[in-house]
Amino acid sequence: MIKRTILIKIFFILVIMGVSELGYAQVNNENIRLEVLRKNVVDKEFIFGKWDDKGGTETSLTYLGILKTDKGRTYKIMNYIWTWGMSCRSTSRILVFNAKNHYLGNYYTITASNLPKKIEDGILIFENKSPECNKKIISKISFKNGLPKEIFKRCNSDYGDSFTFDGKN
Repeated sequence: MIKRTILIKIFFILVIMGVSELGYAQVNNENIRLEVLRKNVVDKEFIFGKWDDKGGTETSLTYLGILKTDKGRTYKIMNYIWTWGMSCRSTSRILVFNAKNHYLGNYYTITASNLPKKIEDGILIFENKSPECNKKIISKISFKNGLPKEIFKRCNSDYGDSFTFDGKN
């Protein structure tokens, strides 16, 4: 019985240590996002932290540029990939900021291959990188009417992936 109690305590200590590490990485993200936005360098990947096969965390940020609505509202778009853990797990999102660099929310994209490639002529451009998708299909998303509630990235003529906007409360 004593061994079981000790094992349970050790387990909870390890869980708390792991959660606090994840919490630290998430808090730091706000500062590095602002740093990338202030640099105002389009299409350059900035990497913060270091992931390796022993673990750690790494955040990759790529500022794609500005999208404007017909009513003059400005959105700054950034690709975000956060890699963590010994199994190299990652989270990919399209981050959206306003003209004053305030975070508005994100589109969760499931995989990094679903992130947009660039902004061209005021349009968000998605290319198909997955082997099961038609490489000739390019999805183009306009923000001219405002922030889309959902983005659909076509994979082939029959299906694709949808990403819903998750706004900051």
